[in-house]
Amino acid sequence: MSDRDEARHKAEEFKGKAKEQLGKATDNEQWQAEGKGEQKTSKFKQAGNKVKDALTGDDGPDKS
Repeated sequence: MSDRDEARHKAEEFKGKAKEQLGKATDNEQWQAEGKGEQKTSKFKQAGNKVKDALTGDDGPDKS
């Protein structure tokens, strides 16, 4: 997985967590649900990229 994709997915996960927490603070159930959904979507994307990397043997940038 490229570092760019990893950073983007982590940012999406963080955004979802923030939205969920804002929903809890304001008692807004819709924002809570949307935040949880965004977090799950981001985690699925991260898992998919890890599977892809495992199948292709791509461990990221060459560290030699």
